[in-house]
Amino acid sequence: MDYKLLSRPTYPALEVTLQPGERIVADAGAMSWMSPSIRTETSTRGGVMAGLSRAMLTGESFFQNTYIAEGEPGEIGLVPGSPGDIVPYELDGELFLEKGAYLASDEGVTCNSKWDGLKGLFNEGMFVLKVSGSGQLFFNCYGAAEEIEVNGDYIVDNGYAVAWEPSLTYKLTKARKIRSFLFADQLLMRFSGHGKLWVQSRSPRTLASWVYPFRPQKSKN
Repeated sequence: MDYKLLSRPTYPALEVTLQPGERIVADAGAMSWMSPSIRTETSTRGGVMAGLSRAMLTGESFFQNTYIAEGEPGEIGLVPGSPGDIVPYELDGELFLEKGAYLASDEGVTCNSKWDGLKGLFNEGMFVLKVSGSGQLFFNCYGAAEEIEVNGDYIVDNGYAVAWEPSLTYKLTKARKIRSFLFADQLLMRFSGHGKLWVQSRSPRTLASWVYPFRPQKSKN
């Protein structure tokens, strides 16, 4: 499987070239274009309970699509729902993703929800995605993606963490100053350990807060 990332860094798309018999799994609705030699199979991948877990607990798709090249090579274009970068990652083990970050992967990679404990109550929901297995993985973010090599402790504002390796743990903390607590975003994620962390340059939650005052409202008359 060969791939290239198009239109970076603004609105990137993932274009994958499959040889006959090769497959790629993608989130439902991610396909933008494909060759006529590409056939689609739709399934829950992991069973009904796994599909329900993804859909109800993390907001991911209940179904996932598998695209197979038949007879001759073919190309398929995959695009994320959010306007942001696409990160390729060679998975061999596990990786944790924020909900909505999974885009596509080899068949050897599975994607399921993971209970993140009460610490996740303020971290865009109580569940995160756990991707496991071996193969090529593609995840997306909102804005640009920055890869950070954590060696000890690292603090990220809530809503900006996209992915992290399982060698990292985190806990939620608050700023100590009352002034900062009242007038700033104070839910922070303190990562500890040694491993890679990906953060995004924009936060959907912050955008939603900015847009909220401009929403259409019904007249009181």
